[in-house]
Amino acid sequence: MSDIQEKISEEIKSARDVCSTDGSNSENCAAAWDAVEELQAEASHQREAEKPKTNFETYCDENPEADECRIYED
Repeated sequence: MSDIQEKISEEIKSARDVCSTDGSNSENCAAAWDAVEELQAEASHQREAEKPKTNFETYCDENPEADECRIYED
């Protein structure tokens, strides 16, 4: 996880450099910040994937037919 945080820091520095050189309204500046946002989204997805399952989720995985585990759609 720290590897992606380092990459985010590098991309932020790069985006700031590009924006100061090309201007804050340039396409290059926008693209640089888009790259930062994509990395931040990936970091967020990785944090979500690391969450352990609750006991209830484990129970439902093992007993999908249980009444408590039924999913009702509207």
